[in-house]
Parts: sequence; C-alpha cells; structure tokens
Amino acid sequence: MNILAIGDVVSPSGCDFLRKNLPALKRLKKIDVCIVNGENSAQGNGIIPQSANHILDSGADVITTGNHAMRRFEIYEKFDSEAFPLIRPANFHRTAPGKGYYIIDKGAVQIAVINLQGVVYLENNENPFDCIDRILEEVAHCKIKLLDFHAEATAEKRAMGFYLDGRISAMFGTHTHVPTADAQILPNGTGYITDLGMTGPIHSVLGIKPELAIEKTRTNLPVKFENTEGACKMEGCIFEIDNKTGKTLSVEQVIIT
Repeated sequence: MNILAIGDVVSPSGCDFLRKNLPALKRLKKIDVCIVNGENSAQGNGIIPQSANHILDSGADVITTGNHAMRRFEIYEKFDSEAFPLIRPANFHRTAPGKGYYIIDKGAVQIAVINLQGVVYLENNENPFDCIDRILEEVAHCKIKLLDFHAEATAEKRAMGFYLDGRISAMFGTHTHVPTADAQILPNGTGYITDLGMTGPIHSVLGIKPELAIEKTRTNLPVKFENTEGACKMEGCIFEIDNKTGKTLSVEQVIIT
C-alpha cells in the first residue's frame, strides 16, 4: 500500500497549490491513502471548515493538525464530528474538541492515523510517549498505524521514531515547515522522516511575509503576520507499506514546485 503524507498546508495559496498538484501525484505514484496536515490552511493561521473541505476535495483522506488546531472556533463542530476525517493531537487536554486518531477501513486492511504534539518548546500537554502507548492499545486491531508527530525539537521527533520503531508502520514529523533530509526505514521496519516540510509560498518565512518575520525576530514586539503570495511548493513523503506485516518497504521524499 502506498501512503502519501503532505506537510503543513499554509494559507489559501497553499490550498490552491495542493488542489493543482495532488490529484496528478496520486495518479502517478498510485497512492492508496493520503494524509495532509492542514492546521495552517486558513488565512493567517488555523483551519476553518472551508479550508478543511478544500483539502479533502483535493484528494486527502485524513487531515491532521497541531498547535494551531483550536485557533478558529468555527472548526470545532468539524472536529467533534465522528464521521469527519479531521483530527487533532491526541495529547491535548481531554476537554478539547475532537479526536486524536481516525481509522480508515480499506476492507482487507484497517489504517489508524494518529496525531500527537511534542512538548519541547511547545504547550505543556500530556507526555506524548505515554499517550501513544495508550492509543496503540486502542488501535491494536489495525495492521497499519501511522503517526503525524507535530513537534518543534528534532531530538524529540527522533526519540519518538526510535521509541515506536517496529510498533507502527510510519512516523512523519510536521510543524517546522522545513523538510529534513533523513527519510529512512528504521531498523525494525518503521518508515520515518523528521519533518515533511510545507505546502505553500516558497519566498516566505514558514509561509509568512519575510519582512514581518524579520521585524518580529529583531524587535520582539507584536507583529500581525500575513501570508505571502506568489510561487508555491508542495512537500511530503511516500511510504510503501506491506499490508501483511505493516512494515515500511520503501520511503520516497517528494518536493514539487
């Protein structure tokens, strides 16, 4: 089975670029399941119903999120819908809207898509290592298990990858919007990449106008961020997974400009 994971979609421009390029990539690579991180798909940040529907209509099967998941109140109803394939980090507080994993039923095989957020340099949520242990018990019936680990620190992501090696099919990091050059199969058969990258404006600072990011970094004063327009890119990774063993057979990084 070919699983495509796409890095954080940023702004309406990123949504449009996804719509333009995802269907052809899925046909070319014979993709069976597509997972897209959409936590920054709305203008500014966060995710709204319109951007979520746009991502799904473009070819995503499940939308994952991260630290901006709860920014926009209008999306809460979608998070709470059991049938809507939108998830937030499972280690958020128990009162948060939504769910932390979604199961795709492909008939012969069931696929658990799990979302977690790191705690290094981010909010003080439940320890993600403890949280994933609990979830893996809940989805033990699924042969293929995938994790979007939305985290800041590369060391935390690497540690999680080795912690789960052989216990899940693949782990892909999100959040930093910069793709890492370490797509690989870990020793016990888990596909891995520290960060998928971003789908959105190329000439930007993580999707934001450079001059605004510079002003914020130089002055540490409040700055209203705005998304950049112009040329975009789409970044992600393809994991070929054995349906019988649940292990990754190959990993291919994808960058489309």
